Amino acid sequence: MWCRTILLQAPPTCPVCLCFFSFAQVGVLFDVDGVLLRGGTVIPAARRALRKLVDENNNFLYPVIFVTNAGSCQRLHKARQLSHLLDIHQVVLSHSPLNIMKTFHNKCVLVSGQGPVTSIAQSLGFQRVVTIEQLSQHHPLLDMVDHNRRPTAPLSPLEDLPQIQAIILFGEPVRWETNLQLLVDVLLTEGSPGSAHDPQPPTQLPILACNTDLLWMAEAPSPRFGHGMFLLCLEAVYRKLTGRELQYEALLGKPSLLTYQYAERLLRTQNHNRKLSIIYAVGDNLMTDVYGANLYNRYLSQQPEAMKSGAKRVALGTGSPITMEEQEPVSAAECRSILVCTGVYNPHSPLPSDQNSRITEMVFHGQRDLVLDRDLLEPSRVVEDVEAAVDFMLQQESSDA
Repeated sequence: MWCRTILLQAPPTCPVCLCFFSFAQVGVLFDVDGVLLRGGTVIPAARRALRKLVDENNNFLYPVIFVTNAGSCQRLHKARQLSHLLDIHQVVLSHSPLNIMKTFHNKCVLVSGQGPVTSIAQSLGFQRVVTIEQLSQHHPLLDMVDHNRRPTAPLSPLEDLPQIQAIILFGEPVRWETNLQLLVDVLLTEGSPGSAHDPQPPTQLPILACNTDLLWMAEAPSPRFGHGMFLLCLEAVYRKLTGRELQYEALLGKPSLLTYQYAERLLRTQNHNRKLSIIYAVGDNLMTDVYGANLYNRYLSQQPEAMKSGAKRVALGTGSPITMEEQEPVSAAECRSILVCTGVYNPHSPLPSDQNSRITEMVFHGQRDLVLDRDLLEPSRVVEDVEAAVDFMLQQESSDA
């Protein structure tokens, strides 16, 4: 899979180090969890693979971005962690595209997730941030599931919080019941959770959701619930109470096209803004890594015709389209997906192309707004691990040279 949502950018950014390779035709996108790491443990093949991608000065041979759907930590914290484990120095979290959605930066946003979510939001440009914890403190009677946390003394009035104007879902929270309850309170009161619910609100607050992974791979023998599972619960609760489908302003992280466009922008920056012909995308998850890379490949193949017709180019989220500021022309001609067997993907399960394979909603773990397309679940290549993926890439490029 690609990993849990981060975009990890390979070293480094100083003008001297930008010369770590000559102009390249190839860029590489690596997932992290299940490809390079299992929780906090490095997969043995990862060190060998990365050594094959650097020269004698420890500089990457090609532009490289590490893309993961994790989003509950600061960029510098993740960079230090990965630097310690794999000598990877620069990291851009997957919710980085939020920094170009400037129309939301002046709005009062409610953020959900774990870790330093306020600092993360502020670092992305959001100026008025309210957390679920702050909301619970100002409205303690709203969070009633845990009897031990119910208020037992008369409550002192607190200064009112501003009206919520948008919601940002960074990642899976710790207390799901609290987050589900308060998010629904905000949605059914149009941003004023101290008010009574309107079961049919005339409008819905914009929601920007990062990381739609239903499952991800850590040290446990089987995949764990991801943020996509929490989104599934939120969608079900909202539909049950209102009879309507929850709508997203944008979905970020793999398999969103917006994330892939943002990643390609970083690859081009590493390549001194020179054209890339092929992007290899290495991941362990059919539903995020392979689906997203193939979706982006289809998008790239449609661009020459779109340019001829003068169609407006937008960076599509999985939901609504979001226009990227200062958008450069897409340069890559192709995105090839490589699936490894060290993470979410079970090599003993048949691929969608197998004649006896039946893909149904029960096994299609994509986010609700993804339309099942068998072609997008077919990887360009299936390999044992990330070292085999790198060997395949290097062999392909040497034969094409």
